[in-house]
Amino acid sequence: QVVESGGGSVQSGGSLRLSCAGSGVELEYYAVAWFRQAPDDLREPVVCINQKDVVSFYDDSVKGRFGISRDRASNTISLQMNSLKPEDTATYYCAAGPGCSSYNSPYDYWGQGTQVTVSG
Repeated sequence: QVVESGGGSVQSGGSLRLSCAGSGVELEYYAVAWFRQAPDDLREPVVCINQKDVVSFYDDSVKGRFGISRDRASNTISLQMNSLKPEDTATYYCAAGPGCSSYNSPYDYWGQGTQVTVSG
């Protein structure tokens, strides 16, 4: 499984760092993506990093503000979120699969989600 952590509440313009940890899953063999779902909205892809650490952004609104990275030693994927805006408020999910995709179905493992709330 994969487990997210690091969510919370922050003022507009602030930063948060989310982590996705593999538990029984060696993330270095997987592409890992972050999705987010706002209230009353569909779950949407944000960004993905593949096994070769190539990054694909699916949401143009986060380019220049969000970064994704892989730490093989700790078996985690991090999402650094800077210059947060109220519209970034959502539940953030990490997902691991054989390749990066903007669709939900190719991913084999999903976390339970972590809430990010941006106010102001």
